[in-house]
Amino acid sequence: MKILIVDDEPLARSRLQDLLEDIGGHDLIGEAGNGRDAIEKAQQLKPDVVLLDINMPEMSGLEAAIHLSQLEHPPSVIFTTAYSEHALEAFDANAIDYLLKPIRRARLEQALGKAQPLQRSQLDAAASESSETRRHISAHYRGGIKLVPIEEIIYFQSDNKYVAAHHLNGEVLIDDSLKSLEQEFADRFTRIHRNSLVANAFIESLEKIGDNQYQLRLRGCNTPLEVSRRQLPTVRRLINVLVK
Repeated sequence: MKILIVDDEPLARSRLQDLLEDIGGHDLIGEAGNGRDAIEKAQQLKPDVVLLDINMPEMSGLEAAIHLSQLEHPPSVIFTTAYSEHALEAFDANAIDYLLKPIRRARLEQALGKAQPLQRSQLDAAASESSETRRHISAHYRGGIKLVPIEEIIYFQSDNKYVAAHHLNGEVLIDDSLKSLEQEFADRFTRIHRNSLVANAFIESLEKIGDNQYQLRLRGCNTPLEVSRRQLPTVRRLINVLVK
């Protein structure tokens, strides 16, 4: 079994390495110190199992696991954490395995014996229950995944069964629905049409283009977006808040 260790603390990584050597029968193929690095190494090394710390800077282990689940052949994930039992209720509720630090050999061996890939639905549910918000969205790209920071996304727009994330450096197609994105990023994005969510930070102005017809101009976007009559009051209230 090929294993990738991910933890921002070198001593924690060393502890896991020692335990794996004691257990034997496994191949430690790499280490990573944060979630972004974990995703890159997972795509390169193709581990069977990722031992993934939950609380890390830049990208949490839970967010990293959500992106890892999008890989063509996602690895099994076992979380490691110093969180209290109470803080992990969302993981228990969604049948997500974790190891409490300090990790014991017997418990690690048990977890490895039943490790299996996690479903996106399990991870999304745990993230929702624990108020975890992603800092990136992921898109399938050349057989792997590409990460786009949320703060670089100008707007999301649906077209038939796909959703496109338009960002500062182009656009990518993603599997998320507009409804789920609206719920997850309610504090950063606003629905302006049944097919569009815009980033509040990129809003420039609201323009009237005809009888009861309006469009929104966004920074970094040459094409204005249509605002539906249903969403117009919400957009007007938002702009009043933004210009104050």
